Amino acid sequence: MTYFRKLEHKTAELLALCKKNERWLILLNADPDAMASALALKRILARRVQGVGLAMVNELSRPDNLAMVRYLQIPVQRLTPPLAAQFDRFALVDSQPHHHPEFADFDYSMVIDHHPVNPEHPVRAPFVEVQANYGSNSTILTEFLYNLHLRPGKHLATALLYGIKTDTHSFEQSFHDADIKAFRFLSKYADHSILRKIVRSEFRVEWLKYFSQAFRKIRLWGDGLTVYMGDVDSTDILVILADFFLRIHDISWDIVTGISDNTLVAIFRGDGVKGDMGDFATRLFGGVGSAGGHKSMARAQVPLANLGQEHPQQFIWERLQQCKIISKNKNCNPMDEDLELKEEELIVSGRHTPEG
Repeated sequence: MTYFRKLEHKTAELLALCKKNERWLILLNADPDAMASALALKRILARRVQGVGLAMVNELSRPDNLAMVRYLQIPVQRLTPPLAAQFDRFALVDSQPHHHPEFADFDYSMVIDHHPVNPEHPVRAPFVEVQANYGSNSTILTEFLYNLHLRPGKHLATALLYGIKTDTHSFEQSFHDADIKAFRFLSKYADHSILRKIVRSEFRVEWLKYFSQAFRKIRLWGDGLTVYMGDVDSTDILVILADFFLRIHDISWDIVTGISDNTLVAIFRGDGVKGDMGDFATRLFGGVGSAGGHKSMARAQVPLANLGQEHPQQFIWERLQQCKIISKNKNCNPMDEDLELKEEELIVSGRHTPEG
């Protein structure tokens, strides 16, 4: 009995795509799990192709992400048309083509992901590996390294370990037995002192003002809450706030929204028990932007141009009402009993109309 699942056929399919005269660009929406996955795929492709690059569609600003890039020497660049023009083939990790507008511009030879597949947006590529029941994409890449008899170096093992840690929330949220096996396997090769440095780099001093603002803008809905932050310097702030509010006793889900780069961004977090955040995000925003995720975490992005003249907070409010998440009539039955929301007030005044 092998430690990981056997992937002989899959590894053969993957290696068959490798040509010595071709250059590959690995695309990602950079977070710890995505960066670790890209670094692992780069290791697999190395010496089998002419060159491998890593390109992200977002800007890094979270201190832990920046520390991960610095300490683990991850050679990731911002995706630009001139950069993409230098490559022959494209791979996508920890995402699917419909997850971000910039992903849609490419024909992929390879997609490796752990998010659920949306039937309306099937993943098409010569090589597709999607394990939606896995807690981390880093686990999938660890399995491929193992099956290819590639021992991860210190930096790669540390990156993959941190990718698993962040996406499973230290195994407090949805995970698979394979995630535990991968974590145990990688622990032997990782640099735990570097890992501690990365983990401790969580906040910037200038971000503390956003916590104060968020506390004043909270709306409680039964066992969930919503916060509209307006303009933010980075979408990472929304992620940090969404993770923070889920730690509150009796809060089982939250949605934190804001504006960045002329885009309305919504971050969804749930306890994995009540409702499915990925489905929730798709129901709310899938028809007007990109949306998707897992049962316990999801993300949606809507270009402001798609809102017309409507104020972003009013737009969010109406989408919530249309999906019967917030009801004008409290006696109205919600669409999903698991997400039944009863309006309450916290800190702010009793006037529940969108703020300007």
